[in-house]
Amino acid sequence: MESSRDIQHLLEIMAALRHPETGCPWDIVQTFETIKPYTIEEAYEVADAIERHDMDDLCDELGDLLLQVVFHARIAEEAGEFAFGDVVEAITRKMIRRHPHVFARSDADTPEAVKLQWEEIKQAEKADRQARRMRRGVPQEANSGHLGSVQRSFPALVEALKLQERAAKVGFDWSEPEPILDKIEEEIAELRHALKDGDQRKIADELGDLIFALVNIGRHVGTDPEMALRGTNTKFRRRFGHIEQELQAGGETLDAASLERMEELWQAAKAIERQLT
Repeated sequence: MESSRDIQHLLEIMAALRHPETGCPWDIVQTFETIKPYTIEEAYEVADAIERHDMDDLCDELGDLLLQVVFHARIAEEAGEFAFGDVVEAITRKMIRRHPHVFARSDADTPEAVKLQWEEIKQAEKADRQARRMRRGVPQEANSGHLGSVQRSFPALVEALKLQERAAKVGFDWSEPEPILDKIEEEIAELRHALKDGDQRKIADELGDLIFALVNIGRHVGTDPEMALRGTNTKFRRRFGHIEQELQAGGETLDAASLERMEELWQAAKAIERQLT
């Protein structure tokens, strides 16, 4: 086997890895469920490479993500469900169908009109999918109603954002950010009360409400909460790294350093960042 730019070669590699007699013992025993966590992980690693503007890593991580698609498709093909070619055909058909303003005649000539058209097409697709499921005797989808299209498998922040977006489509939404800030303060007060009571179930409930409200303010000001939090995580890594480096330079260790000493170095890291920006 040699490397190749041909997708067919990758499909052959996966088939060889899954061969029941000569394949890789690890790959052979994998299922949709066992590789699902890797699929999610690879998607996050693609996002991380984009955030770091590392094109070498992005190329590599996109390859890892593509491998996950090939892996799932191979398992499905072995089960007689569908193959990789069916995946490609399904997405090309969907893209053509959802872009009649590009591939056919359409009056959608603004971003707003395109978005409205997209939603109408998706609703038609959903009805068609339900009809196919009924013909095959497949039980109706567990998720129903207006919010049914929001997958529970999404990361919690993403699910919260999409739930709010769906609710907003029918007018269940704040008209401006200010009332949401009031709601956040209300949720903080309720969390303080729960902390005083010491009821762990109530604490978790109020914390969830607070996070949900924070996601809402992010949506209203045009800031993706997932990306905002990832940015904060990166900032935390950077500042904590400064603490660690400064302690090591002074012959100190993290374990022995006091909270006051670490806070001093944290503030120093913030001051350096302000100077640089």
